[in-house]
Amino acid sequence: MLLVHGTCVDLDGRGILLRGPSGSGKSDLALRLIDGGAKLVADDQVELRRDGGRVLARAPITLSGRIEIRGLGIVSLPYVTDTALYGIVDLVAPEAVERMPEPRKVALLDAEFPVVSLAPFEASAAAKLRRFAGLIGAP
Repeated sequence: MLLVHGTCVDLDGRGILLRGPSGSGKSDLALRLIDGGAKLVADDQVELRRDGGRVLARAPITLSGRIEIRGLGIVSLPYVTDTALYGIVDLVAPEAVERMPEPRKVALLDAEFPVVSLAPFEASAAAKLRRFAGLIGAP
């Protein structure tokens, strides 16, 4: 098992891990995705574990179903107990996003995952993340 600082959402059966430092917009972007139909998996901390050929993501038990909404505090939301991880999004400043990036992968628990960098507070961030999830392949 690996504990990572991040937020995870389930988009149509695809787990997407949002990574970035505190205050980088992980929960904010997750909330916009959830508002558009995604499901919360974990906020702030994500447990990753191997299950055969897959890596599953879930929330630590004390954080299950909770998300921090800046200005409102910690609130409870419906959530998915666990999801298969399909991709990773690194949240960065707008100037750090490459216009035409080369495909990248990151290894976690002896599995490789596609990774992209996005600026989370751009109006198109949720749409870009959904497009990325759609390109990863069927769950």
